[in-house]
Amino acid sequence: MNGVPTVSVCIPTYRGAALLGQAIDSVLAQHYTDFELLIIDNHSGDGTDQLVASYTDPRIRYLCNARNLGAEANWNRCLDEARGRYIKLLPHDDLIAPDCLARQVEVLERDQAQAIALVYCARTVIDAGGRAVMVRGGARRGGVVAGPALVRRCLRRGTNLIGEPGAVLFRRQLARTVGPFDASLPYVVDLDYWCRLLRHGDACHLPQPLASFRLSRAAWSVALERRQGADFRRFMDRLAADPRYALGPAGTLAGRLMASLNGGLRLAFYRLLLD
Repeated sequence: MNGVPTVSVCIPTYRGAALLGQAIDSVLAQHYTDFELLIIDNHSGDGTDQLVASYTDPRIRYLCNARNLGAEANWNRCLDEARGRYIKLLPHDDLIAPDCLARQVEVLERDQAQAIALVYCARTVIDAGGRAVMVRGGARRGGVVAGPALVRRCLRRGTNLIGEPGAVLFRRQLARTVGPFDASLPYVVDLDYWCRLLRHGDACHLPQPLASFRLSRAAWSVALERRQGADFRRFMDRLAADPRYALGPAGTLAGRLMASLNGGLRLAFYRLLLD
């Protein structure tokens, strides 16, 4: 493809050949067409290379690591290799709706002052077979949310209200400022990054479910289900003293309790759906 694309949709993948084609198809079906689709294969050895080779769309760029770098490093290679003005990280088993890029790019293109650090949307939770289970993050109205207020809301609610990577679009220039993903607390690797972006601006929420998050045994967050609450509590400890979020002892305690409650409810939900 010639020139620099406006958007880089990055799919970090490892042994995802069974579902990767659906993710690719969801990107190629976008109404907004000025994007590159960057697929970085973390040395899968499962036929991912052959699957990608079956596509002829010139917007697809495929890279395969010479060895497995681990999930964190593969996500960060996506940041390093992306060429677009905006970046979306899409796990290989998730999907985006045909109007996802169009709606999210429009928000950031209108923001000439670059006051918005990220735009996020509601998302549909789907099961391993692609059946819709529920919608997360829906609301009657969307709009701009102050960065510190949104982070504080996540902390007090004990959960990631912003969403999984496929639901978020952010500026590559800001990613260069913020730096790499940090998976030292794996369950909150995405929320940690969103909070770091939001130190530099606000968020815009789109209430339409423009992304789909797949629940399956292979999903990273499901594999980590038993440590989700503990990771969130440690994450809260990192941010609790930051005056930007004005949590205070009561807010911190409430957030820790909610994280434990959410972890238990999520574990029960996963078992009900997946077992």
